[in-house]
Amino acid sequence: MRRKDFEAVYRGGRRRGGEHFVVFGRPNALGWTRFGISASRRLGGAVERNRIRRRTREILRLHREELPPGWDIVVQPRKSVLRAPFAQLEAELTGLVHTLAAMPSAESN
Repeated sequence: MRRKDFEAVYRGGRRRGGEHFVVFGRPNALGWTRFGISASRRLGGAVERNRIRRRTREILRLHREELPPGWDIVVQPRKSVLRAPFAQLEAELTGLVHTLAAMPSAESN
């Protein structure tokens, strides 16, 4: 995903938050889901941010097949991702993405 895709998701998408992640999502017309991870400097130095991104990417990789297709998803991890048990992170992130996709559309036809 590119910057304009991130901005479109932030501007026109839905939002769900949890203890460890904030997830933004917007339906796309591609038929598959694209993921982006936004880890700002507020999360810590480069080592911490990279560890947070690696943990988040691994969750998305492991659960890619069970996540709903046709979405642009931006994940904003919180600093707590560094220390939380991996199973807890998996449950929260997959749950947030499923909840986001199940929300009624604002532009209902």
